[in-house]
Amino acid sequence: MKLGVGLPTAGVGTSVAAIVRAAEEAERIGLDSVWTFERLMSPVDGAIGIGGTDPTPIPDGYKSVYEPLETLAYVAARTSTITLGPSVLDLLLHSPIVLARRLATLDQLSGGRLLAGVGVGWMIAEFEAAGVPTERRGARLEEHITAMRAVWGPDPVAHDGEFYKIASSWVGPKPVGPDGVALVAGSMAPAAIERAGRLGVGLNPIMTTWEMFEGSVATFRDAAAKAGHDPESLPVVIRVNGAITPSPVDDREPLTGSVEQVLEDLARADRSGADHVLWGPAEDVDEQLGLMAELRRSS
Repeated sequence: MKLGVGLPTAGVGTSVAAIVRAAEEAERIGLDSVWTFERLMSPVDGAIGIGGTDPTPIPDGYKSVYEPLETLAYVAARTSTITLGPSVLDLLLHSPIVLARRLATLDQLSGGRLLAGVGVGWMIAEFEAAGVPTERRGARLEEHITAMRAVWGPDPVAHDGEFYKIASSWVGPKPVGPDGVALVAGSMAPAAIERAGRLGVGLNPIMTTWEMFEGSVATFRDAAAKAGHDPESLPVVIRVNGAITPSPVDDREPLTGSVEQVLEDLARADRSGADHVLWGPAEDVDEQLGLMAELRRSS
């Protein structure tokens, strides 16, 4: 099982030094990946989700968030083997040709170490700030991925779709691998999970319950197989928004708690179809990395 950790890229107290120190330590102790995330803004009056009505508070850390791809490019220069990933990029806030070129550049700079988590986004204020409509997000996401794959393909590239158009052009650089940048979809809703499988991208769900996760994997693999993809070849990367703890926890979420408890859960995650687990950034980064070193040695 591959293990990854979120870098401390959010909050007014973080720094370049803290980010690099965490990335270098993660590689030193044998972890497989480090991760960033995307957040454009923290509205003063709270955030309203798409389809929501009342603003809700969001974490103080969102007041300052390092840009995910620029951060990973810097980390790429300070590491040599560890996989680099955003979990996730909100695709619809970006032009597909611009984002495709940025991802390809990062893939080249890192020697092909990029695994990109992608999603649709949820905060109305971010869509408004980016000048992007919130309607038909699923269709836009699907075409966005198709357009990026066109950019990563042989030149000249072109795309003529409902939402995006790219004139026949030479566009480079290309990603390291012939199939383009590897993508995993941060999908939770059944329709989004089915879409990920149909498109032949991996899955990057947030762990909630075992029943939900295992049902998601079944839906994902069934959709992938029906679309002609090999489900076993598509990565399933669980995101855990919780921590590994020094002591056992009685009332806990899956893949949280002590090293021994997490080890038991990793066995179930493996049986359920996951091949990679990442833990979001913890409040105490040094403690989390120490515990993950123990987990790595024991797994």
